[in-house]
Amino acid sequence: MKFRTELSVSTGDFKISHSDAIAMAGSCFTENIAVKMSDAGFNIDANPFGAIYNPLSLSLNLNRLIDGKPYAKNELFEDNGLFHSFAHHSRFSGTDISETLEKINSRLAYSSAFLRKAGMLIVTFGTAFVYRLRVTGAVVSNCHKLPSSRFIHERTGLEDIAVEWNSLVERLKGYAPEIKILFTVSPLRYLKYGFHENQLSKATLLLAIEKIIRNNRDTYYFPAYEAVTDDLRDYRFYADDLIHPSEQAIDYVWEKFSEAYFDKATLRIAQEFESVERALRHEPFYPESAEYREFLRKTEEKRARLLRRIT
Repeated sequence: MKFRTELSVSTGDFKISHSDAIAMAGSCFTENIAVKMSDAGFNIDANPFGAIYNPLSLSLNLNRLIDGKPYAKNELFEDNGLFHSFAHHSRFSGTDISETLEKINSRLAYSSAFLRKAGMLIVTFGTAFVYRLRVTGAVVSNCHKLPSSRFIHERTGLEDIAVEWNSLVERLKGYAPEIKILFTVSPLRYLKYGFHENQLSKATLLLAIEKIIRNNRDTYYFPAYEAVTDDLRDYRFYADDLIHPSEQAIDYVWEKFSEAYFDKATLRIAQEFESVERALRHEPFYPESAEYREFLRKTEEKRARLLRRIT
């Protein structure tokens, strides 16, 4: 007897290997998968602007990477002693404007160069809802807890998303000619907008991605959203807040992703890297003991051997 419908993922016409440079951008779900990719030994650059949730902000940020234009002081604002950028997550904010700009621009320069050599861009759309500055109409990536009266809140239409991303995909192809783009939709539930509004948002994203893929070669979709909401579809696969996917759900999505996009050799190396990372994170009872120091030495040697195999 079957008690659930298990997701079957189409593998497409490509595989991801450890020789690929993989750029990643999107919601906090992107960061969950980025940790998995990093632990598995892949060469990644994830969320150079921090976690970004809506497709218009993601497009603005990726276009900025292509342009490579550094941020200037007049693009930051101060609130309660902190300097922020409307394009960035608050982890880029700081108390000194020069230091904040240095942090933002050094990451922009690194990620701009990384994107040019990337063979894969993995993008996770979180929500179709956007916030615009009321005085300019500009889309922001983060409101930084400013009063809601300063923003217009609206749901972006699928045509607007598709038009924006059709243009961006063309630019990406010119900037990184070998790049493939893999879209996902985050299973995170944005219930602050309401249950029905969350469903409308996710539907908008799914339809927009379908339209983008139909119009552009080397673009694909991975069903992370469906893996959690249709395959697992149980509250035990959500964290205590009942909004974010649980670690078990993330592990399941990662398993499906690995099966779809890694060949047997890549999967084997990834599993060896993951084993090393688990060992390095292990908290010993006696960290100063000679036995533990020897364990660390051997584990680091194993990691170095794995790195030599993929470089």
